[in-house]
This record gives sequence, C-alpha cells and structure tokens, in this order.
Amino acid sequence: MHEQILRALERSRADYTEIRIEREWRTEVAYRKNNLENLESSSELGGIVRCLVGGGWGIAVFNSLDDLDKRVEDAYRIARAVSSKAPEKAALAPAQAVQDEVRVTLKKDPRSVSLRHKQELLQKYNELMLKYSDKIVSTNARYTDSFKEVTYANSEGTFIVEERPDVTLLLSATAREGEKNIQTGAESHGWLAGFEAVENQEEKALKATQRALDLLHAKPVTAGVYTVILDPDLAGVFIHEAFGHLCEADFLFKNPRLQEVLQIGRPFGVKELNVVDDGYLPGLRGNFKYDDEGTPRQKVYLIKNGVLNSFLHSRETAAKMGTAPTGNARAVNYQFEPIVRMRNTYIEAGSATFEQMLKGIDYGIYACGSFGGQTMIEQFTFRAMYAYEIVRGQVGELVRDVVLTGNVFETLKNIEMIGNDLVIKGTSGGCGKDGQFPLPVTTGGPHVRVRNVTIGGKAA
Repeated sequence: MHEQILRALERSRADYTEIRIEREWRTEVAYRKNNLENLESSSELGGIVRCLVGGGWGIAVFNSLDDLDKRVEDAYRIARAVSSKAPEKAALAPAQAVQDEVRVTLKKDPRSVSLRHKQELLQKYNELMLKYSDKIVSTNARYTDSFKEVTYANSEGTFIVEERPDVTLLLSATAREGEKNIQTGAESHGWLAGFEAVENQEEKALKATQRALDLLHAKPVTAGVYTVILDPDLAGVFIHEAFGHLCEADFLFKNPRLQEVLQIGRPFGVKELNVVDDGYLPGLRGNFKYDDEGTPRQKVYLIKNGVLNSFLHSRETAAKMGTAPTGNARAVNYQFEPIVRMRNTYIEAGSATFEQMLKGIDYGIYACGSFGGQTMIEQFTFRAMYAYEIVRGQVGELVRDVVLTGNVFETLKNIEMIGNDLVIKGTSGGCGKDGQFPLPVTTGGPHVRVRNVTIGGKAA
C-alpha cells in the first residue's frame, strides 16, 4: 500500500494532494432494560483524497485501493472546477513533512476478545442495575470499541501510519416513584486502551443506579442566582462547549460578532485562569500523535493568565490568519474532510482546596456532572446530573433539576476560585460539529467556584 500511495501522489496534477486511508475494526453491544438491543462486529476499509487546485478543494471518497489513481484524478477535476467559481481561495499554512509510524501496545486488544465475552460482561453490568431495586424501571448499557489503522500521506512528503484504539462504556439506570417522579443516574467513560479498561466496573454500575434512587428523594432546586461550585466533570463540559467551540478558527470566521469580542490579548477572567486545548495526552480518549492533516499536535493555551491567548487551527485557517497550524484538523472518519476540532480541553489546576472553596458561601449550589446542554454563540444552558445545597460553608442535601444558564464571557469573569484537583476524562459520547459525530474528545478541570450563576428550577 505504501508504494501505491506514493505513486498516486506522484501522478497527481493538483497543486496539493493528500490521501487518508483507514482500516477499522469495531464492536458494539447495547442493552436497554431486558433487551439485547444491538450486537455487532464489523471491519471496514475506506479512504479520502483531497486535492487543492488554484485555491479550490476537490474531494473523493473510496472503499477500494484498486481505484486510488482514479479517485485522485476525480478529486483533481472537482478541485479544478471549484477553483474557477470559488469566491474565496483556499491556501495552506506551511507544515514540516513528517515520516512516522505510531503503534500501540494494549494489555487486551479488543480484537482478540470474543463478541460473546463482551456481551456477557455488559449483560452482567446491566443485570446488576436492573436487580438493584424494584424501583429501577429501565437501564441503558452500551459498550463500544474501535481499532483504527490510519495511513496519511501528502504531496509535500508526509507519510504517517498511526494506530488509534478507542473503548467506551455507558451505564445508565432510570428509577421511578409514582407517576411523575422519574430520575436517571449515569456513568459514562471512554479510554484509549484495551478491553481491560471496561473490566471490573461493577462499582460504576452500582453508583449510577444508587444515584437514580437517591434523586427520587431529592428536592427540586429553587430557581435563583447563586454562588456555584462546579465539579471537575461539569467544569470540563462547560469550558469545552461554552468556550472551546468559540475558539475554533473556522467557527470564528463565520461570526463577525465573535471576531469583535474574541481579540487576542483581551482579559477574560482572573489571572489564575488558564484554559488549555492539549494535543497529546497518552492514555486518554481521542489522543493521537498527529491530526488528520499530518500536523503534530501541540499544547495550546486558549486563555493564559486570564487573557485570551490563541485559537485552534487547521492548516487552512492558520493561513487565513497568518499563524501556524495547531494540529486541530480532525475528521470523525474517512468519509469526511478534516475541520477544526478540539482534543483535550480543560481548565488548569489552581491553588484552592475544596474546603477553601466552600468557605464564605452562606447558601449556594454544588453542581456535579452533566446531562448535556445547549449553546448559542456566547449563551449557554447546561443541566447538571445532580447537585447539593451548600449551607453555611458545608455540603448539604441532594437537589435535582439543576439547569445553569448564562453568558460564557460574564461567567468566566465571575470565577472566584480554581481548585487544585484537576481531573481529565473521556466519556462514551463524543463531540459533534457540522454533521461529524461522535468525535472522541476529553474534557476536564478542577473544582471551580463562580458567583452570580443563574439556576432554573421551581419558583421561590
């Protein structure tokens, strides 16, 4: 395949040509309540060619290497046609040519574990949740694994072969008491690891189930404006969804208002606030040495010492802004072109202990986990998985139905304390953008204390 790719690149008539080929082995097992909802194992080979001609892109997708020369020619012809009509000409920032082979060592390669064994393990977790209490009315247990061998080469001399494993586990239980009181607890995790990562996870199944039961007896939060402490999970989701996406340069180009607000050097929080998109943290989900343009990943400070410091770039967006690419060009699979995406996005640790953060709060909210949310430019809405009252500096009773809303820029300015307990983790889901979902990412942070947070709930 190596020589075949090099020949195809050499014969290309385009100004620039790249070829990305993926061999993937994947498995999914899913239970919903008592039903085995999905049980599948598959493998696939596919690839994509991108050609740049006169500032216009042409793309061709294929599933057979026998057609590689033809697909390169197809992409060239499309690019040539596009270039004559494109209102804006694309260009690429310079990148050093790389030749590398990145292999992984796994304790238990998922490809060597039988589908039956994977099913039996997930069935055990599912039954643990179902049998825990007669108030558990439904469960959702899902296991996935993927092992990709990605070969990337371009006409500038880069040739990379990289192995990319991915394993995820979702364990969710739903409890009911009466007709209207229905609550859910969930544990969601993802790893760059082998099958060993999902073994011996009974505690997570029980934890999700007990949380659902506890929430049945939790009182709904009273709507209001509070000092809030975000746990590391929720802090990570917040910084990824509400702020990280705004720093993706291709998104920035589409929003004139954001271009006015997001000016490099502008203060966005306390001096202790550092927001990072880290390129390569081995062992965490979605962590690979190179992006899908063959650019080495790097650590990027979006906010440094409370000041906006950088954006995230592909080679194309870097050329538009006259800067260097950051290794953030990613595609969910070979059927898509790479676009600017986050990798490991987190708030760096500060200096405060959790006990110090509690002090001085007469009545507040300690919000934990995330059941997702929505963002609209700088406005956000997030639903916490669960939360606790903070009463006179102490963690109090469990509360539910906690929905946090606000303006991301105001919220960053209102950060009062940043904890010393950074946690970065992957989940079983992924990030979505422009129809590409789910892309493996990790998020994280320490505990973060924020004043003047609006929380929806029942009226006071």
